[in-house]
Amino acid sequence: MLQATMDAEQALADLTEISSQIQAAVVFDDAGKVAASTLGDSPRADELAHAAGGLLAAAEAVKTGESPLTQLEVATGEGSVFVVRDGKTVIAATTGNNPTAGLVFYDLKSALRNVKPKPAAERRSAAARKAAAGKKTAGTAKKKTAARKPAPRKKPDAS
Repeated sequence: MLQATMDAEQALADLTEISSQIQAAVVFDDAGKVAASTLGDSPRADELAHAAGGLLAAAEAVKTGESPLTQLEVATGEGSVFVVRDGKTVIAATTGNNPTAGLVFYDLKSALRNVKPKPAAERRSAAARKAAAGKKTAGTAKKKTAARKPAPRKKPDAS
C-alpha cells in the first residue's frame, strides 16, 4: 500500500540523524506491511510493526470519543514505544528511559509527513505543472526578447 518506500527510508535516516532519543523505528501501513525500518533484519522490523499495530488496536478499543487515535506512548522502566498514525500510514519508534515525549512525537510526525505519498491526482497535477512550467519558460524567454519596449527618451529641459 505504501508506494513511497524510498521516501520512507530517507525519512527514517533523517529521523535517526536528528533525534538522539530514537533507538529503532519502522514505517508500515494499516495492513502491517513494512515500508522501511532502521532495524537491519526484516523479522525484527515485522515484529515491531506487529507489536505497534497491536498497541494501536488495544488503545483504539478502550478510547472514548469518535475521532481516530493518532498517537500513542507506552512507557516502561526500560524505555518507551511511540506510535503515530496518519490515515493508513504508521510510524513506530522505541526510545530509552525517560524520553522527551513531546519532542519524540514532533520528530515522528515530521518524519511521517515526509513519508506520506501524495494522492495520484496531486502527483499528476504537479507533474503537469512542472512540464508546463518548463515549456512556458522556454517560450517566454523568446517572447520577452522579441517584445522588448524601447527605452523611454529623455525630454529636454525647458529652462
